[in-house]
Amino acid sequence: MRYAFPHDELKPLSRSYTDSLGELGNLKMQHLSSSYNGTALTLIDSLSSLAVLGNASEFRRAVRWLAASLSFHADVRVNTFECNIRLLGGLLSGHLLASHHSLLRSPPPSPAAHQGTAGSAEATGVRGREGGELLVLAEQLGRRLMPAFNTPTGIPYAWINLKYGVRAGETTETSTSGCGSLILEFGLLSRLTGDACFERAALGALRRVWGMRSAVGLVGTTLDVASGQWVEGNTGIGAGVDSFYEYLLKAYVLFGQPEYWHMFQQAYTATQRYLRTPLPSSWYHDAHMHTGSPTYRHFGSLQAFWPALQVLAGDVAAANATHRQFFSVWEKFGLLPERFLFDMGVPHPTERYYPLRPSSPSPPSPSSTPPETHGISAWGRGCCET
Repeated sequence: MRYAFPHDELKPLSRSYTDSLGELGNLKMQHLSSSYNGTALTLIDSLSSLAVLGNASEFRRAVRWLAASLSFHADVRVNTFECNIRLLGGLLSGHLLASHHSLLRSPPPSPAAHQGTAGSAEATGVRGREGGELLVLAEQLGRRLMPAFNTPTGIPYAWINLKYGVRAGETTETSTSGCGSLILEFGLLSRLTGDACFERAALGALRRVWGMRSAVGLVGTTLDVASGQWVEGNTGIGAGVDSFYEYLLKAYVLFGQPEYWHMFQQAYTATQRYLRTPLPSSWYHDAHMHTGSPTYRHFGSLQAFWPALQVLAGDVAAANATHRQFFSVWEKFGLLPERFLFDMGVPHPTERYYPLRPSSPSPPSPSSTPPETHGISAWGRGCCET
C-alpha cells in the first residue's frame, strides 16, 4: 500500500510498482497500453484475505476506495481468463464475504426473465446490503468481458480491450483452461444480479468445449474460437487445461447441478486411464487427446493442484499417492522446478526455475478433509514456511 497502491503490483526490490494486468498471459508482451495506470489488481485479488483474517476496518476502507475510485473504462487489452479469475473473482468473493448472500443453491435465473446482451451498458442500480458496491463493480466488469463471447462458436476470445472490446484482427486461438474456466464467476454473477446472460454465455462455451472431447474422453489444450477446431491435441492435467478440470468439479460443488458432476466424472476417468502412469507410481504424463498415447513424460508445476482436487472429488487414496510423488520433488530441491523429468529424476534443462506458483502449496483444509489427507496439509504448511 505504501509503495504501489493503487497500481496493480508491488515490485518489492525496487519499492516501486507495475501495472501488469495487460501483461498477464501475454508471453510476447504484445499490444500493451501506454495509457493504462492500473486497476488496483493486487488489492482486489487479495480482498477476501482481509475479511478472512478479520481485518474488518481495512476491508471496509478498501471497499470504500474501490466504490469511489475504480473504473474499468480503461484502454487495456486483457486476458479474459486472467481478468475473470483475479478481478471478477476477487470482487465477487469480497461481495459474498461482506453481505453473506445465500443464493448459491437457488435455481439459475430464467433466460426469459432477464435478457442481458453482450456489451450492454454498465449497470448502476445493483445495490444490496454492505458490500453491494463490489457487486456493482463486478457487474460492470462482467459486461465489459461479455463481447469476448461474440464468436461463431460462442467460445470467448482469449483477449479483449476493456474500453474498446475485441480489436480487429485479434487472435482466435485460446486455451482450454482459458475458455473452460469461467463458469464459477460468470455463473455466480448471474445468480447475484439476476441477469442470466453471464451464466448462459459461460455455460454455452463450456458445453461447446466439452462437446469437442475425443472418443477417449480427453480434451486438447489449444483451440480456435472461430472454427471450433483443436489447434493443439497434446494434453495433460497441467498447462493449458488444468483449471478446466478444477472448474467442472467446483461448479458442481457451488451450484449443485448434476451436469457438472457428470462432465467431471467422465473427464476424470479419462485422466486416470490415459494420463496416469501405472501403479505403484502416480505421475501424470502428457498424451495425444485422440489416442491417449503418451507424448511427454514430465511433471509440471501447474499439476500441483491435482491432489487437492482428488480429495475434493473423494478419491483420497489416489490423492495421497499423487501427493507423495509431487512432494518428493519439493523435498529433493526445496522448491518445485517448473518442469521435472520424472524418468530421469532431473529438472528440465531449460525450465529449472521456480516462478512462485500458488498451486504448489495448495492442499485441502485439514478441517474439511479425512484424517488420511492431513499429510498433504502438512506439506502445504511446509511449503509456505519455506
